Amino acid sequence: MQIPKKIFKTEILEIYKPIPANSHKGIQGHALIIGGSYGKIGSVCLSSKAAIKSGCGLVTAFIPKCGYTIMQTVIPEVMVLTDVNENFVTKIDFNFIPNAIGIGIGIGQEMETQNAVHQLLFDNKTPMVIDADALNILALNPAWLSLLQPKTILTPHLKELERLLGKWNSKDEKFAKAVEFSKKFNVIIVIKGAPTHIIFEEKIYQNTTGNQALATAGSGDVLTGIITSLLAQSYEPINAAILGVYLHGLTADIALLETGYQSFIASDSINYLGKAFLTLEN
Repeated sequence: MQIPKKIFKTEILEIYKPIPANSHKGIQGHALIIGGSYGKIGSVCLSSKAAIKSGCGLVTAFIPKCGYTIMQTVIPEVMVLTDVNENFVTKIDFNFIPNAIGIGIGIGQEMETQNAVHQLLFDNKTPMVIDADALNILALNPAWLSLLQPKTILTPHLKELERLLGKWNSKDEKFAKAVEFSKKFNVIIVIKGAPTHIIFEEKIYQNTTGNQALATAGSGDVLTGIITSLLAQSYEPINAAILGVYLHGLTADIALLETGYQSFIASDSINYLGKAFLTLEN
C-alpha cells in the first residue's frame, strides 16, 4: 500500500481561495442540505449552520414538516423547504438549482425515504456530499451506486464504510478496498477517524488536524455542512474534501484550550470555524 500523503497548512494554502472583496451572496454559492426525521432535526441544524459559517452565500434545508419551526427558529439565516410528510422525507422537491447538495444527515431509512433518495440520485447533476443514512441506503441498494455523479463525496465513519465495502482484516486491506471502490465508481471517500483519510482513485491523503474532542455527537453533520459549502463555492470536489476535513479538525485544535476534550461539542466546531479560516489568512 502506498504511504498516505499528509496534508499540512502548506498544502491547504495552495487550495484555499479567499473571498473576493467585491463578492456578494449571489456568487458565493447556494447549498442544499437534505435530511432530518422526527427527533433528528438537530443534525440538519448543525449541518446547515456549518455550511453558512463556511462562506456559502445561501443555504436551504430540505426537511420533513416536523422540523420547520425548529429550523426557522434556530438558524434564521437558512431558508427552509419541507416535505409533504410530517416525520420523514418522502419526496425531495425544490424549486431552484443548487450549486451543491449534502444529503443523509438524520434522514433515516424508511422505505419512502429510500425511494426519495433513489429518485434524487436518478435526476441529479449537481455536485453532492453523501453522509450518514444516505450511505446506509446506498449500502442496502448497491445498484444505485452507478447513479452517482463523478467525484461525488462520500463521508462514512468506519461502520458505514464497512457496510459499503465489506469487512477487512487489516488497515492495508481497508485502504485497498477503498481505493478499488473509489476507482470503480469514480467517487471521493472521506474515511472519518483518527486520523481522517481522503481517498480518490489511487491517491490517499491523511489529515493532520483534529483530536479526540471531535468524538462527539453531530461532529460528522458539521463536516458534511462544511464540505457541501465549499463545493457550492466552486472548489474542486477533492479540494473541498481536503480543505473541509482540515478546517473541521482545526476547530477542535483551536478550541481545546478553552473547552478541553470532554466539554467540546459539535456546535463548538461551528463556533470556531471563523478562527480556523483566519489561520489561513495570516
